Amino acid sequence: MKNLVEELRWRGLIHDMMPGTEEQLVKESTTVYIGFDPTSDSLHIGSLVPIILLMHLRNFGHKPIALVGGATGMIGDPSGKSNERNLLDEATLNHNVEGIKRVLSRFLDFNATDAAAPILVNNYDWMKDFSFINFARDVGKRITVNYMMAKDSVKKRLSGDEGSEGMSFTEFTYQLIQGYDFYHLNKEYNCLLQMGGSDQWGNITTGTELVRRMNVDNEERSKAYAMTCPLITKADGSKFGKSEGGNVWLDADKTSPYKFYQFWLNTTDIDAEKYIKIFTFLDQETVEKLIAEHHEAPHLRVLQKRLAEELMLLVHSKEDLESAIFASGAFFSKDMTDLKTLSEKALLEVFEGIPMAEVALSELEEGIDIVSLLNEKTGFLSSNGEARRSLKENSISINKEKVTEAFVLQKSDLIGNQFVLVQKGKKNYFVVNCK
Repeated sequence: MKNLVEELRWRGLIHDMMPGTEEQLVKESTTVYIGFDPTSDSLHIGSLVPIILLMHLRNFGHKPIALVGGATGMIGDPSGKSNERNLLDEATLNHNVEGIKRVLSRFLDFNATDAAAPILVNNYDWMKDFSFINFARDVGKRITVNYMMAKDSVKKRLSGDEGSEGMSFTEFTYQLIQGYDFYHLNKEYNCLLQMGGSDQWGNITTGTELVRRMNVDNEERSKAYAMTCPLITKADGSKFGKSEGGNVWLDADKTSPYKFYQFWLNTTDIDAEKYIKIFTFLDQETVEKLIAEHHEAPHLRVLQKRLAEELMLLVHSKEDLESAIFASGAFFSKDMTDLKTLSEKALLEVFEGIPMAEVALSELEEGIDIVSLLNEKTGFLSSNGEARRSLKENSISINKEKVTEAFVLQKSDLIGNQFVLVQKGKKNYFVVNCK
């Protein structure tokens, strides 16, 4: 077997690893699972790391299992949380599970038939008929409360750290149920390794311990391994995966391909060097050449452009990439020629996140003077005085053309018969939506 651990190591994708894990992965094709929490009906880019790990496993000849937590989702994982999570009702949970299955199916072929074909499972399928008494006898008996309380996720909640309100018995049992998932997959599919984020180390090692203790009479079956990857952060310490509008999702109806493209394109130089290794499948030599090229001419943003391109092709399509590049160029171009060719849908995607105000289309019959437009009609500027000052300073543009106080907005100025792009200075954009 090719050495998967070596590959993940240079990419910065290994945080903790149980002894013997690397040897097992080099020795033979190994069945490995990663769990996905159904807190939403889609996945955002924070989930791209576990998805990419599953894809690496597949590429290196191992058998990946993607587990959707239909059962564990009913309880809520306390890891990294300071307070009890709100419980989802069954209908919402089922809807979320189906949504996550749909997203995962875009990255892994669950219809493949070879020996290492990926498998998609839902832990509700084996937990739904488990009685509390049987679970307490067969599973709870194997792990001591002392062992469970030693986990960081439990200790932080019980000690009152981070504003914690304590921990319910429900959440306390989470690691035991996740541990049983590992045992079940070990028994049914000979799954030997669980992977996840570094915050999952406690839950994962509980699983390895449960596999060992429930197979205490069978040395071969008692083998289980654990590996985690770092939680991705930005260089400035802020949370990865969010833009000004919230989470960056993997579904086009939640985050437009244009906005998705812009997220990666706007990555800082430091983060781009890290992300090009983590989020793409480019080989080490190619990555090192790109980094060297970027260092020679950072202003060309070679890394960011390649990163955005690779992620668009992975998550969306070549057509979406081409449209995003065109729309991006159109928006930042000095003239309006290309922007005027975009559809209403594309324009709304380009303008997403920019302050927008609506003005009745009928008001343009007689025209709207620029001072009224900037202040009372849209509220973009706080007063007529500020509007006049900005105009005198020559800092106001309409559709990228500088205007004076004499300017009157007409229907003929509309982009796509609907929009007007207002700009104050170089970076302050506003959009008028005329309906």
